[in-house]
Amino acid sequence: MPALTRNKKKGAKSQTPPTKQVTKPKTPPSKPQTTTLKKGAKKPPLKKQKKEVVVEEEPLEDDDEVVSDASIDAESEELDESDDGGSNGLFSDDEDENDDDDETLGDDFLEGSGDEEEEEEEEEEEGPSDVGSDSDSDSDDDDLVKQSEAIDRRLAKQKADAEAEQQELNKQDDSEHDAFRLPTEEELEEEARGPPDLPLLKTRIEDLVRALKNFKAFRPAGATRKECVEQLKADLGSYYGYNSFLIGTLVEMFPPGELMELIEAFEKQRPTSIRTNTLKTRRRDLADVLLNRGVNLDPLSKWSKVGLVIYDSQVPIGATPEYLAGYYMLQGASSFLPVMALAPRENERIVDVAAAPGGKTTYIAALMKNTGLIYANEMKVPRLKSLTANLHRMGVTNTIVCNYDGRELPKVLGQNTVDRVLLDAPCSGTGVISKDESVKISKTADEIKKFAHLQKQLILAAIDMVDANSKTGGYIVYSTCSLMVAENEAVIDYALKKRDVKLVTCGLDFGRKGFTRFREHRFQPSLDKTRRFYPHVHNMDGFFVAKLKKMSNMSKSSEDDDEAVETVEQDEVSDDDDDEAEAIEKKRNKERRTKSKEDKRIKKDKKSKSENGNVEPKARKQKKKRSEWKNEIAQAREEKRIAMREKAKENK
Repeated sequence: MPALTRNKKKGAKSQTPPTKQVTKPKTPPSKPQTTTLKKGAKKPPLKKQKKEVVVEEEPLEDDDEVVSDASIDAESEELDESDDGGSNGLFSDDEDENDDDDETLGDDFLEGSGDEEEEEEEEEEEGPSDVGSDSDSDSDDDDLVKQSEAIDRRLAKQKADAEAEQQELNKQDDSEHDAFRLPTEEELEEEARGPPDLPLLKTRIEDLVRALKNFKAFRPAGATRKECVEQLKADLGSYYGYNSFLIGTLVEMFPPGELMELIEAFEKQRPTSIRTNTLKTRRRDLADVLLNRGVNLDPLSKWSKVGLVIYDSQVPIGATPEYLAGYYMLQGASSFLPVMALAPRENERIVDVAAAPGGKTTYIAALMKNTGLIYANEMKVPRLKSLTANLHRMGVTNTIVCNYDGRELPKVLGQNTVDRVLLDAPCSGTGVISKDESVKISKTADEIKKFAHLQKQLILAAIDMVDANSKTGGYIVYSTCSLMVAENEAVIDYALKKRDVKLVTCGLDFGRKGFTRFREHRFQPSLDKTRRFYPHVHNMDGFFVAKLKKMSNMSKSSEDDDEAVETVEQDEVSDDDDDEAEAIEKKRNKERRTKSKEDKRIKKDKKSKSENGNVEPKARKQKKKRSEWKNEIAQAREEKRIAMREKAKENK
């Protein structure tokens, strides 16, 4: 072989091993060798190249002379390399030498792929390698410890840099805070003369919110917390267009940071959502059809199995063939919640007190699978048209539409006659400002009180209709699209006092708990089972949901109920509503007459019990008088007849 002859010739001349390729794989490279490779342009051979080298030198191992010469020369070279800074490790087996060579080559290869500067720094930190170590395991452990220490130093340095940056930012904030102060009365008068300076108001609102979050640290010079709150109310009202009552109520309900999130959420429209009509189709099939029509949609959320959210559409979402066929209903996500809390069952009798335009009623019918009976009541006649149209379009067949005042329904349908009642009460609409911005300036404290009184009457009527002995029902769900405590928690607390009902869980896994205390008001602890939903938290309209269970058909009514009803009627009477005032007066007169009759009967019964002996003679006297009158009348008639007969005879 040519390789053998070449090596033999070289061995005869210089008496050294043929090439360094044979000795390199047999001696483990040390760390100084790796540094020379890093500084030079050449890199250690890859695995494929190493295998080729081993294959070329296999025939040399068969020749005894070459091996002996190579071993002698290898020892001499190892001594030379140890003098130059190499390692003095001696190995007996060729297999162990090959394995160690593979490991060192892999380490060299990985180290060569990194940045040279970082490696040099690590080597400086680690220090020179120990020459003549007893085993490789000890050196590896030392290397790992040193590397971990280097990583710890690096992390500590990064942490120190981050803290320095944070301190600089805090200094900048402090400098800005020092410049902030409340405007004087003269400055406020000048602002009031001209149009509002929106950029100035925006920056001042941000500064006030920041100061109120941590008033101790960012307190404006010479200002109290009350002054900052009053200034924030004024600025928010002028910037976003709220009246003083509504913005003041919101400031009392929410902390400054959350208040800003809520107000900003009111300025944006909520996403459009639709509800699949399970009486006609499935959500998956409906989604496929609408996607083919160019509608970009997604499932509404994990808590709803029938909802879809619409992002954009190439066709009008309220005029598609599927909409006209009744496959889905345009409905806000918050309107799903009362029906889910009601949880109607098949073959039940259910009342929807305020049903128009029919979104909740059709949802109830779908859950009941068109079984049982639903009374869909609506007080306003113009809204009956949309209610009936949606019921026909959605294929609902178990519903009766009626037009009554919700307070009169117990007299019409009867008390203790239905299984469940849904009362989505009329309210101020302070939770849907994004749909109707006129709420910002139109609602006042007097209107909130009127709505609250009406809601108290309606919830008492709803409770009276429910049968507490129902096998499957006995539940009342009360909901509003308002954020006011007077329309939500106060109404439920009133119902708990006046009727034998208790609050139960709504069955909704999300939503914030209701208030158990607000300002000077203290409500029952069970009100934490109610749920509130906010646009800035749940990305839906502001909503309130409560679920009541009727425990017995006995009511806790007393004279206080009558007084409350009278105050409600007095508050609802206005100069414009003459017809309603007349109707209320008639009701009062009837009630007074019935009370007066009952009082007279009670008095007569008392007299009869006290004067048992005198009752019979009085009755006999009355009978005698009646008989005398009859006799007188009969005599007068006979006298007239006699006179008539005499005249007739004379004429003949």
